Amino acid sequence: MAERRVTIGWAEGLHARPASIFVKAVTSTGVPMTIAKETGTPVNAGSMLGLLALGAEGGETVILSASAEGAEAALDRVAKMVQEGLDELPAA
Repeated sequence: MAERRVTIGWAEGLHARPASIFVKAVTSTGVPMTIAKETGTPVNAGSMLGLLALGAEGGETVILSASAEGAEAALDRVAKMVQEGLDELPAA
């Protein structure tokens, strides 16, 4: 299983608008992923409800994980977006 530890770059964390951007980005990769706080239980990264329940704040470290084909590249793109607080997924 591939994973990336990344600090959330959006000041408001993964709430409302950034959460929506994140879920769309994860879904667009076609690679199933999970996200967890460092001491928490992983949730489906493509689920808005799961993401909001996570309660991840800006500046916190989260762990993105995936094991499907293409996981490394997909995780790199999503991790860059989260760390830099981007409004869209970076190009492959």
